[in-house]
Amino acid sequence: MDARLLDILVCPLCKGPLIYNKEDKELICKPDRLAFAIKDGIPIMLAEEARRIPDEVEIK
Repeated sequence: MDARLLDILVCPLCKGPLIYNKEDKELICKPDRLAFAIKDGIPIMLAEEARRIPDEVEIK
């Protein structure tokens, strides 16, 4: 994932910063507990496509 792209991308819901999870190829929004997939190097920043992170899972 390009570091410059990570600097400008924000959560589409809360406009907060995202955390890059290299292992799972996702961008994580901690406050909204959403994971946005990265497919073929392109982040899918649609809230309806995001994976909900359960409350019992710790976000690193």
